[in-house]
Amino acid sequence: MIPPLNPLLVRRAVEEALLEDLGRAGDVTTSATIPGDARATAVMAARGPGVIAGVDLAVAAFRALDPELSVTVHLNDGAAITRGDHVLTVAGNARAILTAERVALNFTGRLCGIASLTALYAAKVVGTQAHICCTRKTTPGLRVFEKYAVRCGGGMNHRFGLDDAVLIKDNHIAVAGGVAAALRGAKASVGHLVKIEIEVDTLDQLDQVLQEGADAVLLDNMTPDVLAEAVRRIDGRMVAEASGGVNLDTVAAIAGSGVDMISVGALTHSAPCLDLGLDIAIGK
Repeated sequence: MIPPLNPLLVRRAVEEALLEDLGRAGDVTTSATIPGDARATAVMAARGPGVIAGVDLAVAAFRALDPELSVTVHLNDGAAITRGDHVLTVAGNARAILTAERVALNFTGRLCGIASLTALYAAKVVGTQAHICCTRKTTPGLRVFEKYAVRCGGGMNHRFGLDDAVLIKDNHIAVAGGVAAALRGAKASVGHLVKIEIEVDTLDQLDQVLQEGADAVLLDNMTPDVLAEAVRRIDGRMVAEASGGVNLDTVAAIAGSGVDMISVGALTHSAPCLDLGLDIAIGK
C-alpha cells in the first residue's frame, strides 16, 4: 500500500502551476473560443505502456478551476497501464477542463515516467535482496512528488533532504580529515534517532568505517566483484548501498553482489515523461 500524497502539498503545487500557466490575463484562448456555459467530457488516456503515478495532482488541477467538475478515476497510482488505457474521465464546464489540461498532463506524465522507469529497474533485481532507491537529484520544488512516484514504481526512498539523515560524502571526508574524523564528528553532533551513512570508494575506507561503526555505508563506483567483497566484510553489520555506474544494463550484476540498496539518480533526473493525452468532446 502506497501512502497517499499530502493533500495540502498537492493543492499548493497545483495552485502554483496553474498561476504560472494562467499568468496575468488568464487563458485567453479558451475564453475567446469557448462559451462560458459549454460542457465537455474528456478522457485522459495512455499513449504507451508504463506505471501510473500522480493521479491526485491531475484531479486537483481540474477541481481547482471548478470544484463541481465530475472526475472518475479509472486507474490508481501504482497500476500498470498499456496503450489506450483510460486513467480518468472528467466532465463538466468545458473552460475549466481545457484550462487545467496542460497542468494535469504535465504533473501526471512526469510522475508516470518516473514510476515507469523505476519499475524497469525494480524488475531487474527480482530474486535478489537489493531494493532500488532514489536520490536527491530531483526537480526543484517537485521532490516530494517525484519520490512518491518512485514508490509507485516499486522503488524505495533515500533521504528527502539534508535534514533527515547524515550522509557523509567524499568532500565531507576530505574537509573533515578522514573517515574516522568525519564519523566521530557526526556521532557527537546528531541525536540518537538520526541515521548516519558514509560514502567510501575503496575497501580500505570500508575497513575504517567498520571499525568506527555507522548505520549504512554507500559503496561508490565499485565493480560487482569488489561490491561482493565489501558485502562479505560488512557481514550484516550495516546497510550496504551501491551507487555510481548504475543503469539498466549493469543493475542486475550490482544486485547480484548482495548489496541491500542500489541508489539510481536517473530515476528522477533522466526519466522520460509518459505520453498521456486528454481526448475531449464538447457538447451542450
